[in-house]
Amino acid sequence: MPTYGSAQKRDAARLSFVPGRNSGLHPAVVTKSAFDPAGQNHYVRAVESRSAAANSPRAEHASIAPSLLRHLDSIGGNIIRFIRTAQGLIAFTLITLGVAVTKFNASSRVIHPLILRQIHRAGLRLLPMVSFLACALGLMIIGQMVALLTRVGAQNLAGTVMVTVVVRELGPLAAALLVLARVAAAYVIELGTARALGEVEALEALCIDPIHYLVIPRMVGLALAIFSLTVYFIIVTLASGYLFAFLQDVPLLPGDYFKQVAVALTWEDFALLALKTCCFGIVIAVVTCYQGLAQPLRLEEVSGATTRAVVQSLVACVLLDLLFIMVYLVM
Repeated sequence: MPTYGSAQKRDAARLSFVPGRNSGLHPAVVTKSAFDPAGQNHYVRAVESRSAAANSPRAEHASIAPSLLRHLDSIGGNIIRFIRTAQGLIAFTLITLGVAVTKFNASSRVIHPLILRQIHRAGLRLLPMVSFLACALGLMIIGQMVALLTRVGAQNLAGTVMVTVVVRELGPLAAALLVLARVAAAYVIELGTARALGEVEALEALCIDPIHYLVIPRMVGLALAIFSLTVYFIIVTLASGYLFAFLQDVPLLPGDYFKQVAVALTWEDFALLALKTCCFGIVIAVVTCYQGLAQPLRLEEVSGATTRAVVQSLVACVLLDLLFIMVYLVM
């Protein structure tokens, strides 16, 4: 039988209960939903109003803001990486040029054979590929161009067109791209692996400058190789182009054709051709050596550095070609 004390506690608990105090709804809503079945509609409306507030345009803008910040953060990170890479390449180029000037005749018995080895590697081994590409471009582009100029009665402009297309643009850029495809990846893999295995530190321990021993031969060798390949490419392209025009019964004698080309050439073309091809070689060598030597790489990072070197070298060559186009236009 319940005692007086237990009944008093139940009354106190009943009086102390206030509907909706610890809930998220108004007390009236809780009271009606608890004691009146029809009052459940108020609870449903309250839940729907809260879900509608969560799906309001303000909430959509709040969800868009983090994605926009992520995109801005990604763009900012790419810009910072580009600036750091440009700074590193410029500093590495200046260091390399400084070593080349200050140690021009130092250790010539060691450096000169290394330069000849790079010329053989990037130049002589590419002669079959350069010959094939020059013949193909000469037959497909130059020959058709000469035939078209003859048909419209502008065969006297053949020399000027050949100099503009082949000597100034097609020859240097094609030779540079072939050398880039041939040796860029190999340079990064060789130097990156040497850095990862500690061979560069071993050279420094023997008081041998890694820039002088590893970078200078590649830079000089690539510059001379691209210049030589460009001259060879131009000669083969012009000859194969005239061969195609001759097979098309174009009324243009070989003497007249090559005479027009010689007359259209100026000393500025020879100077800029040598400067342009040497700059291509220096850029390719510096970028590939920078990616292989400037940063310590693990063996699994060498492939990524190879991809970056090829892309950066290609972009640098195209930008350099645009710069020389502006110089030609000013002339």
